This record gives sequence, structure tokens and C-alpha cells, in this order.
Amino acid sequence: GRAVAANDPALAVEALAVIEAEASRTLYEMRTMVRVLRDGDAVDYAPQRGVGDLDELTRMSPLVRVHRTGDLDDLPQPVERAVYRICQESVTNAIRHSLNATVVTVGITGDVGVVRLRVHDDGEATRPATTVGYGLLGMAERAKLLGGTCQAWPDPAGGWTVEATLPREVPR
Repeated sequence: GRAVAANDPALAVEALAVIEAEASRTLYEMRTMVRVLRDGDAVDYAPQRGVGDLDELTRMSPLVRVHRTGDLDDLPQPVERAVYRICQESVTNAIRHSLNATVVTVGITGDVGVVRLRVHDDGEATRPATTVGYGLLGMAERAKLLGGTCQAWPDPAGGWTVEATLPREVPR
């Protein structure tokens, strides 16, 4: 909201609406998780975000561009949610921390057996932090729970890159 408020107040209001909705959804997910930990069982009736909702990330900032390629149909719900959440966290990090970025590119590719995602901003290359933030750790843990991988690094050509590979099938 702050990044665009001076130039486009209406876009700032849209960004704040997205933030509010995601905060409510996150609170709901946390409550569901606590209920599962307490009761050992919970039913999740809330609609979940997935690959089809990625265009919503473009409302976070005019810098964000989303591209999809390959087969992204019929993904299991946990994979759908992981793709969305990893992309969302990556875009949030890019908007918050990139220096002089002009574009944040989100690329999702459905390949045989896997879904690949790449989020890259073209800001100035910065040195890595001495500690890993909870957002990066959470993305890596989310991918690992599904049998996938997620890495983030400062790109030598500029900005930051986050890449994840998730299996199309959920481990049982």
C-alpha cells in the first residue's frame, strides 16, 4: 500500500483489501491448525487459494507479472495451496525488500510429475542476511512436507530468486 499510495491511492486501497483478506485467511488457518493439534482432527471448509488464484498477486503491486505454462490441471489441493503460498510469500518478500526493482516475475510450469515455480525480482543484488527469516524457512518446510524443494538466493545478475519444485502427487 505504501509503495503505490502516492501515485495511485485506489491501488493502495486494493492492496490493503488483499492484505486484510489474506490476514483473515491466515488467522483461520492458524485456528484450524491449533484445533487439529488439540483435537487430532478438523474439517477445513474454507475455500483455499491455488494456481488459478495467482493473478491476485498482481494486485499487490504494479510490478508483479504472472506467467503459467504446461499442464497445471488437476493438481492435488495440498500442491495447489503450496504453489500459491510460496508464490505469495516470495512476492511479498520482493515487494518489501528488493531495492529499485522494476518487475517481479512469477513463473509456474506444470511438467511431467512436477510443478516448478520461480519468482524473481530485478532489483539490486543484496548480500544475504546472516539469519534465515521465518518466511523463507516456512516456504522450504511447506515444499519439503510434499516431497519437494524450495531455495532462495540473491541473484548475481540482480535481485532475488526463489525456486521450488513440487511433486504432482502428494506423498501418503
